[in-house]
Amino acid sequence: MSDTNVQSGADRPVRKRRSDGERSRNAILREAAQLATVDGLNGLSIGRLAEAVGMSKSGLFAHFGSKQELQLATIEVAGAIFSEQVLEPALVAPTGFERLRLLTEGYLRYIEAANFPGGCFFASIAAEMDTHPGPVRDIAVGFMADWLALLERTIGEAQAEGDIDPDVEPAQLAFEIEAHLLLSNALFAISAEPTPIERARRALERRFGEVATAAA
Repeated sequence: MSDTNVQSGADRPVRKRRSDGERSRNAILREAAQLATVDGLNGLSIGRLAEAVGMSKSGLFAHFGSKQELQLATIEVAGAIFSEQVLEPALVAPTGFERLRLLTEGYLRYIEAANFPGGCFFASIAAEMDTHPGPVRDIAVGFMADWLALLERTIGEAQAEGDIDPDVEPAQLAFEIEAHLLLSNALFAISAEPTPIERARRALERRFGEVATAAA
C-alpha cells in the first residue's frame, strides 16, 4: 500500500498525463460511436474521426494504430454505455421478474435518450457487420447472443421464483421481447418521435401480464 501512496515529484505529472490521455481517448471514442451509427463501422476511419473531433491524423494515431483497433475500441466504449444505462440498474433488482421489466425499460430509455443518432449502437453494427467475417462481426454477434441469453436466463429465474408461468418457453419469450425492442429502436431512429417507444412499452406490459402467474 505504501508504494501506491508515496509518489515522487517525477511520478505525478506522468500520472496526470495518463489520466488526461485516457479522458481524451474516451471522448474520441464516444464521438466515434456516434459516427458509427450513421456512417457504419466500415465508414469509420482515422481521417473521418480526426475531422470530427478537430484533431490531426497523427494525433489520433497516438491513440489508435489501425482502423480495426479503432473499431474494437469504439465497440468497447459503446458497451460500457449500454452496461451503465441498461444492465447495471436492472441487475440489482431483487427478483427475476423485476429484473426482466427493468432490462426492457432500461433498453427503451437508452434508445429514448438518443445516445446515438442511428439508434442502438449494437443493433446498428449487427445489421452492418452480419455478412463481414472478422473480429468486429464476432463481437457484434456475440453481444446480441449475450443479450438474448440474459433475457432468457432472467425469464427462467422468474419462473423458478414462481412469477412467470412455467409453461412459457424462455427462448420464445426472449425472442418476442427483443422483436418489440428492435422495432421500436428502428422506428424511433427514423422518426425521433416517442410513439414507437410507447407502443413497445404497452406491448411488453401486455405480454408480461399474459405470462405472469397470480403470485406476481
